Amino acid sequence: MQLNGSRALVTGGVSGLGLAVARHLTRHGARVALFDVNQDKGTEAVAALGDDKARFFATDVSDEAQVQANVEAAREFLGRLDIAINCAGILGAGRVLGKEGPMPLAKFQSTVMVNLVGSFNVAKAAAAVMQHNEAGADGERGVIINTASVAAYEGQIGQAAYSASKAGVVGMTLPMARELSRFGIRVMTIAPGVFWTPMVDGMPDQVRESLEATIPFPARLGKPEEYADLVAYIVGNPYLNGETIRLDGATRLAPK
Repeated sequence: MQLNGSRALVTGGVSGLGLAVARHLTRHGARVALFDVNQDKGTEAVAALGDDKARFFATDVSDEAQVQANVEAAREFLGRLDIAINCAGILGAGRVLGKEGPMPLAKFQSTVMVNLVGSFNVAKAAAAVMQHNEAGADGERGVIINTASVAAYEGQIGQAAYSASKAGVVGMTLPMARELSRFGIRVMTIAPGVFWTPMVDGMPDQVRESLEATIPFPARLGKPEEYADLVAYIVGNPYLNGETIRLDGATRLAPK
């Protein structure tokens, strides 16, 4: 699928990885619908991207009715929907047994609801729209790209909720790709390492520096633009399907 002329939905699209994806797509001739909960940043993102190329939809990705309504509204704005990229996520850090006692179940649930349930919620709503697209080369009608994390494989102490939510994203990639193949819809997942995003900005310097020290090469944090480059490559390569790609500089997270 070509980026030029494509129509895309990006969750978490007003900052971090999602905004980098939206910038890359619009620079290459796509139009985008930005799903996020931050109205102020949404307004700023649309102004930066151009209101002829982007529109913001205030969206809680874990709300089924809201996502269905906004996917339909996005389709009306875009004319159709070819690509859905799930970048919305929360860190949900916390120990199972912390200084103040066991982790409240609500914290675990909220992390899974945004990162895993939210990704599924958007993916299935997008697929319902994509199935009606005119088939392109190889019968392709759409591409869904989810975001997991290397923590899905090597979660650190304090990441039980986050790792579980991201491992779920990895786990649903292949079965979803197999199921949606009859509609000509591909499903891929990217598992980023440590990237410069608002999540990292909120980490203490010593934590961020310790993470950087574990990255073999390049020995630095990932750039959101590098994530966006991979998204674009996945969109353009029709034989990529049902797989999770690590984008991490060969890092493997230590226990803490």
